[in-house]
Amino acid sequence: MNKYIIYHNPRWGKSRSALQLLRDSNIEPLIINYIKEPPSIKTLKVISDLLGLNPAKWIRKSESDYKKHNLNDINDADTIFYYMNKYPKLIERPIIIYNNKAVVGRPTENVLELIK
Repeated sequence: MNKYIIYHNPRWGKSRSALQLLRDSNIEPLIINYIKEPPSIKTLKVISDLLGLNPAKWIRKSESDYKKHNLNDINDADTIFYYMNKYPKLIERPIIIYNNKAVVGRPTENVLELIK
């Protein structure tokens, strides 16, 4: 992947900050509003590999859907990917991908790892 990609939710400040940091660095990424266009389970698996993280490490535990579906008791990655796809607000935001590496842009400074 030679293009920057940001999985973005424009309603959230951290996501807007990460996008602005990219733009301030003269980078115009491909912007994917993951709320309107949830990543497929296959794409979520690729993102997880690029992050080098089990999905349990980048799911939003404070979301109501997390609590509603008792996801705290689920350790199976495929099940977590299913819920992330079905309820995209569960995906930690933003996620930035470049050159076969990805970071969660929380804190925003994490994005600098991809810009160097």
